[in-house]
Amino acid sequence: MNVFLTGCSGFVGKQLVSNYDIHRHVARKLKPIENKSFFIVDSINSGTDWSMAFDDIDVVIHLAGLAHSSRFSIEEYEDVNIQGSIRLATAAALSGVKRFVFVSSIGVNGTSTDSKPFSVNSTPKPHNAYAQSKYDAELGLQKIAYDTGLEVVIVRPTLVYGPNAPGNFGLLTKLVTKLPVLPFALANNRRDFIAVQNLADLLITCATHPNAAGHTFLASDMETVSIKQFTSAIADGLGKKVLQLPIPISLMRLAGKLMGKSAMVEQLVGNLQVDSSNLKEVLGWTPPYTMKQAMATLRNSGKSSLGKG
Repeated sequence: MNVFLTGCSGFVGKQLVSNYDIHRHVARKLKPIENKSFFIVDSINSGTDWSMAFDDIDVVIHLAGLAHSSRFSIEEYEDVNIQGSIRLATAAALSGVKRFVFVSSIGVNGTSTDSKPFSVNSTPKPHNAYAQSKYDAELGLQKIAYDTGLEVVIVRPTLVYGPNAPGNFGLLTKLVTKLPVLPFALANNRRDFIAVQNLADLLITCATHPNAAGHTFLASDMETVSIKQFTSAIADGLGKKVLQLPIPISLMRLAGKLMGKSAMVEQLVGNLQVDSSNLKEVLGWTPPYTMKQAMATLRNSGKSSLGKG
């Protein structure tokens, strides 16, 4: 399979380019990766010209897009995340590309799970403009699949972690690195995450496995942990020792509300579980890295942080 990759300069994209055979990648601003086949665009949106981009390409893995940020307007999300994805997939289908792997977000399902894990059968509940744009892109891609026969595979990752990841969860590694104590001893919440190594491996599997076509997958390490366990795993990976203090969760939520950081606090102490069982049932896929193995790679990185899906 010859793979065409967008978003190669991002956190997950770098992992794919470094460890897998990517036939061609999208380069912006004349900065292609050395010794790699590339296709240059000014931007990926509703007006991108994809002419001649897909010669000898079998599969597109689409990572590029606007991330969750207050800097972007609804119109910008519409132009890039929705129409940009639809235009890319349409051009790929018309050029004879067989499969399109779209990296969406667990935010399509919602912000938290209180009773049972999210599954592929859960009703989508996008909670902000970013998540809504990802869901609308999914719907547009499924229509293209119906109209053209393009094999669309949708992957909704949980929060992604690993060396040099961007995002709010980078604060956790900073805390672990700088502070000998953390406030999570009483945190018994349940959250799912995915290591960047595991996500990259899954995306390649989705690109190549004959059974992947038409499926939506909720991607995780298949190891549900509390934020206490997660931050302790970060500390172990960094070779640090931390003491977990018994701060009441209600007090942390109150502090988050007073500081206007309720969403950030909830990402730490709330629940977000997913049922990833169809990854094994459909693809025979299990994560190649345990959380402990993935966290161990933090120690050898010059800069370590965590990113969000």
